[in-house]
This record gives sequence, C-alpha cells and structure tokens, in this order.
Amino acid sequence: MKIQLYVLRTVATRVLGAAVVLFSILQILDLLEVTTEILDRGLGTAGVLYYAALRSPRLVEQVAPIATLAGGLFAFSQLARESAIIAMRATGISAYRIVGMAMPVAFLVMALDFSCSQIIAPRTDPVLSAWWQATTPVADRKVPGPRSFRAGDDLVIADGASSDGRQLNVVRVYRRDKAGRLVERIEAPTATYGHGGGWTLNKPVIVRFNGEQVNVVPAAQMTWPSPLHRQDVQALFADSPVPSAATARRVLLNGGGDRPAAYYETQFLAAFAGPFAALVMLLLSAPVALANFRSGQGAVLLTGGLAAGLIFLVANGMLTALGEGGALSPLLAVWGGPVIFAALAVYALVVLEG
Repeated sequence: MKIQLYVLRTVATRVLGAAVVLFSILQILDLLEVTTEILDRGLGTAGVLYYAALRSPRLVEQVAPIATLAGGLFAFSQLARESAIIAMRATGISAYRIVGMAMPVAFLVMALDFSCSQIIAPRTDPVLSAWWQATTPVADRKVPGPRSFRAGDDLVIADGASSDGRQLNVVRVYRRDKAGRLVERIEAPTATYGHGGGWTLNKPVIVRFNGEQVNVVPAAQMTWPSPLHRQDVQALFADSPVPSAATARRVLLNGGGDRPAAYYETQFLAAFAGPFAALVMLLLSAPVALANFRSGQGAVLLTGGLAAGLIFLVANGMLTALGEGGALSPLLAVWGGPVIFAALAVYALVVLEG
C-alpha cells in the first residue's frame, strides 16, 4: 500500500506541477493579446481577471494531455534514476502493476478534462462572448452577417441573435416538400424562444407557393414548431463555435446545424474520446520507467516518449479533421489515434519488460 501511494504521489505531483506551469504559460500568452484592449475599455484589473476566469476551462482542456505526458516523463524518469523501479521489481512487482498504480492520476485528469470541455466551457463561452461584445466600443463593433442553418426540415436564415439565444432577428424560414420544391416562406422581424421551449414568430408574413399561385398571409403571431434549442442558437452565432456533445447530439436529432452531419458525428464522438488522450499520454511516458540511465537509454526513451506524444496530438488532430470533412469514418477518425498510440505504448512496455 505504501509503494502504491509513493508511486501515485510522485506521478500526481509531477503532473500537477507540469499542468500549473503550462496553464500559466498559456494564460499569460492569452492575456498578452487582450490585456491592453481590456484596459483601454476601462474595465481595469477586474476585467482582466474576469476574462482570465472565463477562459480558464478552455485552457485546462488544452493543457490536460500535455501535462500528463510531461508529468509522467518526469515522474517515471525520477523513479528510474533513484532505482526505485529496480527495488519494486525485485520484490515481485511488475512494470505493468507500477503503471497501474499511476492510472488514477490519468483518470482524474480525464474527469477534469471532460468536465471543463463538456460542462463548464459550454456555459462560460457564451458569457465571455456576450461580455466581450457588450464592452466593445460602439464604433468598433462589427455587425455579424446573416447565418443560414438547418432546423429540422426547415432551412433558416437569421440576421442576428441575442446573447442568450432566446431571440432571432429578421428570420426567414423556407419549407420544402418531399421532392425538394419550395412550398412556403415565412418572414418575421423576430422569433422568440419561450421559457418552456418552442419558438414564436412575431408579425410573420407567410408566403405559400401552390404551382403558379402565390398566397400571402400576414399574422400577428405564429408558433414555429422547431427542434431548435436556444443553446443551438448560441453555438451557431458564436465567433468560434465549439459544439459540445449535447449540441452535436441535438443537431443529429434534427436540431439546428450549419455543417454536414459527419462534422457533428465526429464532434459527438470526440467529446468522449478526447479525455482518453491523458491516458494515452501516461502510457507513452511509462517506458521511461524501465530505462537504464547509466547507459544513455534513458535520454533516448525520454526523447522518444516526448516525440511520440507530440506526434499523437498531430495525428489525432489530422484524423479528426478528416472525420469532420467526411473523408473518414467518424468512429475511425476519433478512436483511431488513441487506440494505435496506446497499442504502441503497451508494445514498447512489453518489449522493455521482457
């Protein structure tokens, strides 16, 4: 039990230290770009801290896998240099069991990564976007262009939306029959999302096409039965939309989306596969524990582990991009990288153990 706590504490402290350093570097680089602008808006130090707090979940998401790799390499190399690995193996503890002792650290990082990317960030991103837009000087504000998207079977064009996603401005809804012919067009100055769900078109003008006949029917209000959710609107009108698993799932179930289905399928699967990058990184760092630093093998394995981790991130990003574009199966695009590199890491560990 003491050995397990020792290994766990050694790996956990190194991963935490790497995470703090990397997070601080990313936070500083991010603030260097916006601090002057925040101060020019008269928001002061409180504005800088508020921006940093809202950006933190996305930075944690970026830092998690690299911190696990760096911390794992530092921890296992220290255990190897101190001959702790040799002592543990002399008592009958295999290298696989030593790696298993460090696994709870990877699981904790995975849980933190998932929480930040799928629970916290989807809530802080709209708040940051609304705050940034509200504090932008009127002269510098850019009027966003109209956005077109699908909402169930309807094609929709809206010129803008409120920050909370409960209102669409200058809405045009196009409906088609099963053959793809336009049968109805609805134009309304605004569309509001009710607190109980569902949309209401205010002062709509309904134009129905029946062959060569065109019927125009104005109305005071009209219920718009649409699976579109207010969070879908926030994602569609965001400057850099990053759909969460919930948003991607709603789109796949006929919610509001402006990209191909393959993109949302990949994003949905990536939401659950992404945190496993931390586990892969820990496995890639594990072979260093069996290195002989006196013969120079340690430096080779340290460099190889770091290179393998970086290559994994690049390859995983490329496969995900191929999946989003529809050039590769979303399942293969999302899980191909983690499975391949995890298998390579386990193979290297087996060879060194043997």
